[in-house]
Amino acid sequence: MSDIPGQLRYTKNHEWVRLEVDGSATVGITDHAQELLGDIVFIELPETGKHVAGGTEVAVVESVKAAADVYAPLSGVVTEVNQAAADAPESVNETPYDAWLFRMSPDNAADFGALADAVAYRQMLGD
Repeated sequence: MSDIPGQLRYTKNHEWVRLEVDGSATVGITDHAQELLGDIVFIELPETGKHVAGGTEVAVVESVKAAADVYAPLSGVVTEVNQAAADAPESVNETPYDAWLFRMSPDNAADFGALADAVAYRQMLGD
């Protein structure tokens, strides 16, 4: 069974989202996603300053098995990328909830509440 922290929100595409005290959102891929992908070998991060629409592709995670798109969980502007994760992609396999991919400033912070909580995400996975 995948690790699913209760304080995060989740998307159907297996991204996790943490709302920060400053109103920004930190985004990564879930433990379930990294398990499906296997050994991650490359991460293509989005451009900072780019406005993205919720549900659109913003990053790519490649493993020895496949490449997977990472989708913006919310509409907003990408404010920061985690170059350390791109430089050491295996960190996403080791600690998926610490090895975030990007941060964004959501257009509407209320949209965070529409994302799945841990219970709903666990149900999506059939756990």
